[in-house]
Amino acid sequence: MTEGGKAATAKAPKELLALNPEEESAFRKKVRAVKKRPKQFSGLSPGVVYVAHLPRSLGEKELKIYFQQFGKILRLRLSRSKKTGGSKGYAFIEYECDEVAKIVAETMNNYLMRERLIKCQLIAPEKVHMSLFSGSERKFKDPIFPAVKRYNMVHTEDGIAKMTGKLLRKESKLRKRLSAKGIDYEFPGFFSQVPKKERSENADVSTCSDITPLCTPSVLERRKSQIQPNNDTDEEDEEVTVKLPLGDEYEEDISEEEMDKILETKKPSEGDEADYVPPTTIRAWTPTWSPCVN
Repeated sequence: MTEGGKAATAKAPKELLALNPEEESAFRKKVRAVKKRPKQFSGLSPGVVYVAHLPRSLGEKELKIYFQQFGKILRLRLSRSKKTGGSKGYAFIEYECDEVAKIVAETMNNYLMRERLIKCQLIAPEKVHMSLFSGSERKFKDPIFPAVKRYNMVHTEDGIAKMTGKLLRKESKLRKRLSAKGIDYEFPGFFSQVPKKERSENADVSTCSDITPLCTPSVLERRKSQIQPNNDTDEEDEEVTVKLPLGDEYEEDISEEEMDKILETKKPSEGDEADYVPPTTIRAWTPTWSPCVN
């Protein structure tokens, strides 16, 4: 025989023969039944551990490095806040072998780490939710806050002017609403922080020097009390004062003839006629009470 024939005979599978030739047929039937059975692999079943009371400074990378000393980690999920992105203080770790997960739960329970007692608990396989580790392979990114970026951005001069005008217009509308409802409330607001030059440029905002630039009743009274008399050097207009004796016979108003006589006596000279302004109304005082005469 050639070498190829020898190799073929050597590789050919050996037939199984029964020790008792009479039981050969029954033995072959048993062998066929065994070959038809599905092959059972002795694989490892994974185990999930719940870890709580974690320090806030620990991230996914630090947790994986620390807990990897017990065994191979398949998945790790650290719970984070969607609003701030910070750690919530608990995580789920899946090990390749459930026996390793049991050891981790027993060893790390009540373990002191950075002034915190770590709590570990083994989760039963039937209680593990199918979406428990969803997104665990995705890298964490800090949340984006557009409002914070707009607030912290460097504003130009035009942007500052627009923002100032917008704030002052809003404050003006607020003060008008308060005064319309009869609420006498004074507050400095944004108007007190704006220089006088910028105030005059804003047409929508009052340029009053008071804290509240609205004409509320209290403000009007205060302004009237602050009005000072005009101390001009020009001669003041002469006022006509009519003094009447008290009595019942003078209770009626002055007649037209008497008024003409009074005006003729008070007429100015020829040089002062240009500056003279005649009085508009002259009214006699009618007493409503009678004086006591001794």
